[in-house]
Amino acid sequence: MGTKGEKSVSEEELRSAGLEKIDRDLQFLLECFAEVLTSLGERQLANALPWRAEFSASERMQQKLLQVYSISFQLLNLVEENTAAYVRRVRETKLGITAESGLWGEQLSKLSKQGHGQADIARVLSSIHVEPVLTAHPTEAKRTSVLEQHRSLYQLLRKRENEKLTPAGHRSVRREIVACLERLWRTGETLLDKPDVATERSAVLYYLSDVFPQVLHRVDQRLEQSWEDAGWDEALIADPATRPKLQFGCWVGGDRDGHPLVTAETTQETLRELRLKALLVARRELREAHGRLSLSVDVQAAPAMLEQRLRELRDETGGEGVGISTRQEPWREFLLLLEAKLPVEVERGRKATIREHTFSYRKVEELKQDVLLLRDSLLAVGAARLVASDINPILRTLDVFAFHLAALDIRQNSRFHELALAQLMDAAGLDGRAFLESDDATRTEFLFKELESPRPFTIAATRSGPEADAVLSCYRVLVDHITNYGSDGLGALIVSMTRSVSDLLVVYVLARETGLARSTPEGLACMLPVVPLFETIDDLQAAPEIMREFLSHPMTVRSLRMQQNSPHDISKNSEKPKGAQLVQQVMIGYSDSNKDSGILASQWTLQRSQELQREIAQALGFRLRFFHGRGGTISRGAGPTHRFLEALPHGTVNGDIRLTEQGETISQKYNNVSTATYNVELLLAGLTSLSLDRSKGAEKLPTDELQLLSQWSREKYRALLAEQGFMDFYAQVTPIDALEISGIGSRPARRTGRRSLEDLRAIPWVFSWTQCRFYLPGWFGVGTALTRLKSEQRDAYLKLCRKRPDWPFVNYVLTNVATSLASTNLEMMQTYAGLVGDKALRRKFMDIIESEHELTQQVLGEFFGGETLRGRPRMAKTLALREQPLRGLHIHQVRLLKKWRMLMRKGEHAEANRLRPHLLLSVNAIASGLRTTG
Repeated sequence: MGTKGEKSVSEEELRSAGLEKIDRDLQFLLECFAEVLTSLGERQLANALPWRAEFSASERMQQKLLQVYSISFQLLNLVEENTAAYVRRVRETKLGITAESGLWGEQLSKLSKQGHGQADIARVLSSIHVEPVLTAHPTEAKRTSVLEQHRSLYQLLRKRENEKLTPAGHRSVRREIVACLERLWRTGETLLDKPDVATERSAVLYYLSDVFPQVLHRVDQRLEQSWEDAGWDEALIADPATRPKLQFGCWVGGDRDGHPLVTAETTQETLRELRLKALLVARRELREAHGRLSLSVDVQAAPAMLEQRLRELRDETGGEGVGISTRQEPWREFLLLLEAKLPVEVERGRKATIREHTFSYRKVEELKQDVLLLRDSLLAVGAARLVASDINPILRTLDVFAFHLAALDIRQNSRFHELALAQLMDAAGLDGRAFLESDDATRTEFLFKELESPRPFTIAATRSGPEADAVLSCYRVLVDHITNYGSDGLGALIVSMTRSVSDLLVVYVLARETGLARSTPEGLACMLPVVPLFETIDDLQAAPEIMREFLSHPMTVRSLRMQQNSPHDISKNSEKPKGAQLVQQVMIGYSDSNKDSGILASQWTLQRSQELQREIAQALGFRLRFFHGRGGTISRGAGPTHRFLEALPHGTVNGDIRLTEQGETISQKYNNVSTATYNVELLLAGLTSLSLDRSKGAEKLPTDELQLLSQWSREKYRALLAEQGFMDFYAQVTPIDALEISGIGSRPARRTGRRSLEDLRAIPWVFSWTQCRFYLPGWFGVGTALTRLKSEQRDAYLKLCRKRPDWPFVNYVLTNVATSLASTNLEMMQTYAGLVGDKALRRKFMDIIESEHELTQQVLGEFFGGETLRGRPRMAKTLALREQPLRGLHIHQVRLLKKWRMLMRKGEHAEANRLRPHLLLSVNAIASGLRTTG
């Protein structure tokens, strides 16, 4: 296939081959799908497959045809994912490991050219800390059983590419694909009922326990290969402790913001399930090593250290599960005894359970010590190669997944906390209502005084009110977990909608009630981090001063110091030297700020808020660890990973980042191990490069011009939302009413159930605009802002155009806007506008939107020097390929919405309910076609 540096293929040839492969593989899968449908007596459906016929069916056939379209789009998505992986493999094979942008090979090569030596890079590697967090608001339109079939299909597509496959082998693979497609067809598509938290938890646990452990080892291998390719000393990164720190977070079972189904019992169950799965991951690693380490004492004598520990382990466990035959293979016996000490029981045909013996490991550090001894014993007999192959992966797995798999965050809304505190005050004979009605200065003063005392408001088991009982019962679960296992497995107490410092201090007081905040010689300290979540534009702007107050509070300092010095400190993954800089986590939300003010104002406010918060923290002697609450769409913060990292404000990352993975992006990025490996490698390699590259400084952004663009775009966006009749237009032109009855995600679409824009969550807001092809939150207002800059400050506008490649933030944001705009379809927008009954209302808002759409297309085309998709042929291909079949689906959905809404208005609910599965299938099919929901 070629060797490193062999220019046997050009990038243009690779792109062409990739585009041809998409067409070829899609047609192959459609032929297989047609065979399935025909064999099941559905010849009419087989003849109506997308890309072969227009969407048209009798009312009797419509539901089935919607399912056909949904599956067909999913097949296209799989083909594109597999093609992307194929092109990456060919590119590296033909052009070398440095040829793929953003991955280890390219990033290490770039750093080397910048003058960074291998020792410097190796030193920085061990300081890198990346933590993806799988969140509890999925907008996944596909059932878990459907995702399982997708995984099988992807693997079969890969298998089909094997050049050594015989004709008989090809026929065999084809039969497997046909069988898989039949299972997919028979499984069904629509989530008619909302999934419960347990179902969502099960899905997330799959990724954490079955995908990411494999990904971890593959990414490590990719680093080793790139390091070797660079000709560098492999000993510099041989120890697992020198590798970048990768950890995972989880919100499923912990995020209770507006989610009444997440109770204390739910959190307790989640912590137990996470621990169980982590123990099974550790057991799997030990078993795999046991299968390989067949070293016999007939060839090499066991070192004394190993013999001594073996005797101790036999005494501790009673030799459980170890046969006498293993005595000739002491390394294998050692691994069996380590497995026996794991507090987990797996009986054939029965579900695994946590099993605690007196001799069982309680914490992962105990197991790690034994594995390190095993490593040293192998080194003592000269088996360094076996250590690298069989033992280091175990140590790496234990470092990443420990006995908790992922850190569970507890998130709750600031208003919920206020009500909880007021109820506790009432129960203690104080005036809770007065607290709720007081201004922030009065609240803060009261909380300062309260935190000087360790005494709680009430005694244990006192029932004070629904909010107070919910918060305290959750905190008691956390205290029990800490008592049993330490703080391993627990993340942060995240306060959504943080608007003032009192919102954070309230949590300290609530923690005091359950012992989650404990007395120290200096005063109260909280055992878990209290983390603000700044979401709206106003809150992001207020964030710097809020953080100044919060970091200046003595309890924050005491708490961070206690958390840092804890032997179970999961947030840093390593012991810190005494007096090390304290680290405060801050979460920033990309969704509500966008819903408030549009994409440009949102992105710029996020940028400035991070910069100002960093400056204040630095002046006070703290380091901030930013937690980026990115969503699954561009308007909610999504975008290419390495470009996102490059666009972050200078000095705010420091090799340490936390970020959410939300919605259908979890399955898109991590459903298959090869794709998951690529995405995790982008994160680790990108952050490593950024940490070294940024040390040289960054060119200052044109702050004044970006502030003006932000202001002008926000004014345009806010004016649209404030226009008389907007909510009536929005409710009719988008399928928001259908989305609110859909079975996508367990959380309600609205925070409190009120019919207002403020109460509507950002996910359904974006999802509804996406379904009808407006994509409005991802571009509206940008055209007006850029045009105004061009008119009023032409030199500044021209400089912005010219310097765009040198300003990663500008390039990233405007490229994403161009992507959103390219995904719109004016014809379909006008079709959905036909749902608005009032013609004057329809014309009024469509005139505004169409005018801004045209203006934005014109100015972005000029800004990028031509058509915005000219340099992105794969994206242009995927948009064009989807357009014709999507058109039929959109028209059909509009018809369904008209009929369903008419029946609802007439009160004919039984007939309307009969349409519901058809309507939800149309939502599902369009989401599959667009590859996005919210």
